[in-house]
Amino acid sequence: MTKRVEFNKSILLNLMCIVFIGGLTSFSLSAQSQPSKKIAFETDVIAIEEKHLTVDYWLNKLSDKDKRLMSKHEISAFNQALVHSNPYIEDPLATALELTKSTLSDKVNQIISIPNSARYFTNKTRLTEGDYLKLRDNVNLAGINEVNAVSYALVIQRSVLRTFPTWQRAFKLNDDGEIDQALDLFQESGIFPGEAVAVLHKSKDGLWALVQAYNYLAWMPAKDLAIGEKEQISKFINAKHFVTVTGGKVFVDISRNSQQNESSLLQLDMGVRLPIIARSDYATFDIAKPDNVNGQNPYANYIVQFPAKNSVGKLVFTALAIPKSKDVVVGTLAMTQENIIKQSFKFLGERYGWGHDFNGRDCTGFIGEIYKSFGLLMPRNSGQQAKSDYGQNIRFSLVQQASEKALPLMVNSEKQEGLQSLQVGDLLYLPGHVVMFLGMDNGQPYIIHDVKDYSVVQRNGELYQGVLNGVSVTPLLPLKDYVNQLSVIKRITQPVNKADLMNKTTKR
Repeated sequence: MTKRVEFNKSILLNLMCIVFIGGLTSFSLSAQSQPSKKIAFETDVIAIEEKHLTVDYWLNKLSDKDKRLMSKHEISAFNQALVHSNPYIEDPLATALELTKSTLSDKVNQIISIPNSARYFTNKTRLTEGDYLKLRDNVNLAGINEVNAVSYALVIQRSVLRTFPTWQRAFKLNDDGEIDQALDLFQESGIFPGEAVAVLHKSKDGLWALVQAYNYLAWMPAKDLAIGEKEQISKFINAKHFVTVTGGKVFVDISRNSQQNESSLLQLDMGVRLPIIARSDYATFDIAKPDNVNGQNPYANYIVQFPAKNSVGKLVFTALAIPKSKDVVVGTLAMTQENIIKQSFKFLGERYGWGHDFNGRDCTGFIGEIYKSFGLLMPRNSGQQAKSDYGQNIRFSLVQQASEKALPLMVNSEKQEGLQSLQVGDLLYLPGHVVMFLGMDNGQPYIIHDVKDYSVVQRNGELYQGVLNGVSVTPLLPLKDYVNQLSVIKRITQPVNKADLMNKTTKR
């Protein structure tokens, strides 16, 4: 009897524990189910509400969002016209097989000129004439021969283009006399996997290559290049069947051994273009079983060519599986107002990176990547884009703002007319910057841009200075000097006129 009583007590205690725990669980679930109070949206950015940071808000304003602004044929003709007549766009594979000493020396000196203003290292030490002499020594001017062979290569991972063949960073001082470490002035641009370059020269230490990309000439790390035959590279970049990366950054697992627990991720930025491997060509890429690519059934992936290099640094192609769930598209995106807005918002909040620094991009990199997702190419820098005559252009003379307290809404009639005629995707240029028109809201033009500083003239005429340092949505009119210094409004929708092209003086 005693044991039975103890047993019943034990059962009772267990039941009480269950009820107690159940009560806690019920309380926990009940607490979680209570609607939480919405956190209020706060910002120092003038005339911005939370709705302005949602893509659907701007898409809902479009009346003809699916209309193609340029066809694929027109975009192809646009690119060909740039290569033919624009001084800032080159076909790297059209670079001569050999360059004379004079020609190569001119190209080298073109990019390594010493600036007039002071530059500082990270430790705030000013660069001296001796520092520049060391940098120029690694440029290897002494290694330029009377005749210099040119080679061709593909980029194998996201990399950098730099003024000098060095990782040393150089800065200017800000208004407070401090190093502005957000702006490495030796950083020129970024360059991405699958891009073709002509390799013109090597640095003295052999670690850097002087390359001509389609829209830039600069130094890049030699390790990020695979040297190949011109025909081999041409076939790759001109493949008819390809995928284009349409996400801001897409990460693909490139682990070669399916038994490994560790993954290795490859970053592909918006606009990267990779040829699709036909199933019938799998054997060419060492795929023995068509239903087993790197240990995985490929039916839910795009199997594409990816450039790599062998043990002696020569170009080879490997099979890369990109899951169909990733933000990529077969071919290119249709160039519509809807897609322009969607693509721009994929970068919203990304940190600003001068010359694609900090694994980001700057104002023109932001614009360039968006339009690359449609297959359209542009010059690298904002000044080059503004000067170029492609598209439909409205040009204004620059007017300096008389006072920091001058009201920004006082826009001359010529610019007022231009601003009233803006369409989604139009590009607005001012010295050193470019922004994209997003739409009108409450009678005000709004823009999206990749921008560092933030200065606005408030309604009381006072100047407010802050920081954005990333891809941002802002109203246009309150931004200090933006309208006053607006020089060009460019609309990239105009098909290439073949007659006009034939009448142009070519750059060759």
